Amino acid sequence: MGNGDINIRDDRDSAGKIPYSVVTNHARRHIERLHTPWPKTIIYEAHVQGLTALNSEIDPHERGTYRALGHPSTIAHLKKIGVTALELLPIHHSITEPAVWHRGRRNYWSYNPIAFTALNVEYAASQDPISELQWSVDRLHEAGIEVILDVVYNHTGEGGLGGPTLSFRGIDNKAWYRHQSDAEFIDVTGCGNTINASQPPITRHIIDSLRWWCEVVGVDGFRFDLATALYADHSAEDSSLFTAIAADPVLRDLKLISEPWDVTRYSLGDFAYPWREWNDHYRDSVRQFWLGDLARGFGEGVADIASRISGSSDIFYYRGPTSSINFITAHDGFTLNDLVSYENKHNEPNGEENRDGSSTNRSWNAGVEGPTDDVKILNTRKSLKKSLLATLILSSGVPMLSMGDEVSRTQNGSNNAYTQPLDEKDDLGVNLKWDLEAEEEDILNSVVELTNIRASYLAEISSEFFSGTLDLGTKRKDLAWFSLSGREMTDSHWHDGDKRSITVFIEASFNRGLVLLLNSSQEETMFTLPDATWGQTFRCIFDASQESSTYQPVIATPSARVAVAPHCVQVWLVSGSVII
Repeated sequence: MGNGDINIRDDRDSAGKIPYSVVTNHARRHIERLHTPWPKTIIYEAHVQGLTALNSEIDPHERGTYRALGHPSTIAHLKKIGVTALELLPIHHSITEPAVWHRGRRNYWSYNPIAFTALNVEYAASQDPISELQWSVDRLHEAGIEVILDVVYNHTGEGGLGGPTLSFRGIDNKAWYRHQSDAEFIDVTGCGNTINASQPPITRHIIDSLRWWCEVVGVDGFRFDLATALYADHSAEDSSLFTAIAADPVLRDLKLISEPWDVTRYSLGDFAYPWREWNDHYRDSVRQFWLGDLARGFGEGVADIASRISGSSDIFYYRGPTSSINFITAHDGFTLNDLVSYENKHNEPNGEENRDGSSTNRSWNAGVEGPTDDVKILNTRKSLKKSLLATLILSSGVPMLSMGDEVSRTQNGSNNAYTQPLDEKDDLGVNLKWDLEAEEEDILNSVVELTNIRASYLAEISSEFFSGTLDLGTKRKDLAWFSLSGREMTDSHWHDGDKRSITVFIEASFNRGLVLLLNSSQEETMFTLPDATWGQTFRCIFDASQESSTYQPVIATPSARVAVAPHCVQVWLVSGSVII
């Protein structure tokens, strides 16, 4: 049983639960850490329950639990799609807000903690959730998959001054929370209170909590929700908490990710090494290029999308491209399927009269709001999903996939699924679908192919920004951009607001490279491949407009003209010594 910490029996008790016979005292233990390099990291953001709740290969009593995370079928799925890190939404003990409960709903995402170092027992298959999670973490590690926790240290579920006294408020209300006055909290989280993380005892408590999660449970890193709320008047670099994390001999070597904003402050790019940051500028730029411009009827050219694909050097110029956690979707917002199916949010089930959730989504429904039987629209949406995934996975930076995007999960137009019905059987699309239809299989196969391409050609070269300068050995640039004519782009191309297409060459090795053709227009477009200066053989290995399982690669010569379908990415492998 892994490292011998846990001995698990499968005999059920009278309630149908599987009891765990544990021979560990939940003390600090030896962890076989993977320390996957950031350039090789692909993150998969998932909810513990949602990931396995519908998986028929898992015993019904274990679905949606910590135990199910280590099930062979769960691991097989993660390995198949090429992810190297499983990022779990909060699993610390949390509560549902009274107002939400009175609407007949529960806080599904669990971003409302009342204890920082206690597992949410709702996700347990046994009476020993710690050992259960330890076992799954060990199984994931054995499979080469790291575990990252989304942690919420910025507020507690005790809300504003009129909220309940459940934990920290009862210990020392004045010390634990930031106050405007005796009668008013400082609330930069939108949740009624803000933890005073600069106070030495609170800093110590958070550090102890982080050490417990990594040394006892065995996790490999943390994503800090609303990270800017954890410091008051200073920058992130001067934060007492973040200074303590950077000085800690264990924590500083883990994967540390910040959400670099709160409801009052936006600090993308302000976090120092070793921090990585959620890059919402990447999200917005990619959505705008593929969807938002079509929805509004005009564009602003390709300069911004080029910056995002090449690693956002304008934001992380002094830290490198792996400082950027690239994502197009996350738990908060539309799923990938809904991003290309809805132009408006549909959050009515939350009971807040559709006032909740963002109204700025940069989405496009391809002509019909929601589900449709129109084959042309369905094909457009499928091509868009695959093109968005190709852009994400092949961009410089660290890609993060949102659970279910690889199988077209839909939340029926909800972009704020943080609450769910009290009856867990009615999930409204928050669970991963395991029994797939043909279209869903095609999206899944596309993700498999794209992550393979990334691992084969990009993982070894993405730790530093591309220079764009001429290499005296290869006589070509490590990164170059081309117009439809096959010639390198000029200033007039970069400033053309009507431009809907772009070609990028990425040098993978001395005699290998990738060429990405991006066509975000609604018309088939003819592209000219780069000339023999960049390689002798061009082979199309991915086409978003084609079925992935049956696609036959196309061979072309330098400077050949090739047709790219609407809303489509093509990926070409360039081989052979260059002509000098």
